[in-house]
Amino acid sequence: MPNSTTPVGSQLPRQVADAHVDALVDLDPITGTYLGVAESSGRLTDFSPAGQEAVAQLARTTLKRLTAAEAGPGADSAAERRCARLLRERLTAELAVHEAGEGLRTVSNLGSPLHQVRDVFTITPADTDEDWAAIARRLRAVPAALEGYRASLDAGLQRRLPAGPRQVATVIGQLAEWIGTDRSWFAQFTDPGPERLRAELTAAASVATGALVELRDWLRDTYAPAVEGAPDVVGRERYGRLARYYNGTDLDLDEAYAYGWAEFHRLLAEMRTEARKVLPGARTPWEALAWCDQHGEAIEGAEETRQWLQSLMDEAIDALDGTHFELAERVRRVESRIAPPGSAAAPYYTEPSLDFSRPGRTWLPTMGETRFPAYDLVTTWYHEGVPGHHLQLAQWAHVADSLSRYQTTVGIVSANAEGWALYAERLMDELGFLTTAERRLGYLDAQMHRAIRVIIDLGMHLGLEIPADSPFHPGERWTPGLAQEFLAGHSSRPADYVESEIIRYQGMAGQAIGYKLGERVWLEGREAARARHGAEFDLKAWHMAALSQGSLGLDDLLSEISAL
Repeated sequence: MPNSTTPVGSQLPRQVADAHVDALVDLDPITGTYLGVAESSGRLTDFSPAGQEAVAQLARTTLKRLTAAEAGPGADSAAERRCARLLRERLTAELAVHEAGEGLRTVSNLGSPLHQVRDVFTITPADTDEDWAAIARRLRAVPAALEGYRASLDAGLQRRLPAGPRQVATVIGQLAEWIGTDRSWFAQFTDPGPERLRAELTAAASVATGALVELRDWLRDTYAPAVEGAPDVVGRERYGRLARYYNGTDLDLDEAYAYGWAEFHRLLAEMRTEARKVLPGARTPWEALAWCDQHGEAIEGAEETRQWLQSLMDEAIDALDGTHFELAERVRRVESRIAPPGSAAAPYYTEPSLDFSRPGRTWLPTMGETRFPAYDLVTTWYHEGVPGHHLQLAQWAHVADSLSRYQTTVGIVSANAEGWALYAERLMDELGFLTTAERRLGYLDAQMHRAIRVIIDLGMHLGLEIPADSPFHPGERWTPGLAQEFLAGHSSRPADYVESEIIRYQGMAGQAIGYKLGERVWLEGREAARARHGAEFDLKAWHMAALSQGSLGLDDLLSEISAL
């Protein structure tokens, strides 16, 4: 097959997609670092209005090239059509978000340009003196990146596109934590650097920290007063557009809300049964989970917990490889890490670079804790690590050459990935890996958490009515305050985590529903494939074929995995 230097008129859709990735990396070196492009390590992305428009213009150009490619010979193969569908759907969704000005109001406790700037340092290569010299250059690029971000927020104010006040207050607090009172996060980050670059790293970290201070002060003194009184919810029109971006489908939002409630009632009944096994006489599942927090299986110490999580993933790989999956050696490697201070409360995963020089990694935010109950960690690491995010995203990287880099990296659809990870939790329950009542109750609690996300994310952003059969405020309409109260009353998680979650949903409307809705698609696809094959259905073969499809929106995902 011709490579990405083939003349545009002769390119197939997969070549157009990979040419888009090459051009995007030039505009967005943060993405380049995630892909393992060494040349990206000393640069940061332009988050200004002009930088955002450059990315949008690239999307428009790519769509025109895609239209031409789809008319050419060979473009009607299954592989080309699958890639073309994804590329068109993703770029169209991204342009809709851009043209609505969402990039001018992106303030979030988890997914904003500010967080991209800091988080990319945690995956930037740091093995050699040359790596650290690139890190120093990247540190010195922080002021320009944050100035561009600030310019976009200022442009949003001029266009009357404010971020939510609660998001702003939270980010100001996060910035204060990163700046620190003694040494900043950037200063601590450079501690392992080589001694011969110590002066340069210290100076560069100081420059980067100064940029954090300037942004914190501007958000506090200028931006926060300007957005005071703005809504913390987005309304139906914005929600539909954002949900399309995160889910890769035009959802029936009211049907999704009803599904969330159906799952809530199903899971509540199952949790009550399991809770009585954990704590006989427990009045609610959360009373039993509170008992687990104090008296159940737990790991003491952050480093001890990191090692325990590593062993949990290693054991899962050994048990699943050859039985329910067929894993390449490089896919088998995954690392457990402690998340840097100032992270959001939820654990997360970062995928491997395309060449696997950087492995996939799971990250545990400690939130100042030193004791970690196992009931919650086990199912969470099946979700974040194995067989969840790691097996999917590492397998995508493994097959990138036979698909396209776009399908296996920047074309990711959140609901596809999060749906697989939630399916992975359920799979481990189906396979009998949740060996104690505590661990199984923890799994059900995690499932309940995702069902509640569907309910309250849709409910508070759309102002929906709480059903008459709800055990909580029936007949009232959702507000962020009610959402937080509802989650707190139906979750094992501490108050600071619950608050962090609500703030997350407000700043990333439409993303949190993708876990449950994506899981539903994965389950429906599996059952459709099972029905087609009958007694000949091979779950291991289906898993590997499904995981080798690359990214797809929920509509295309269902049709593709059902046909395997």
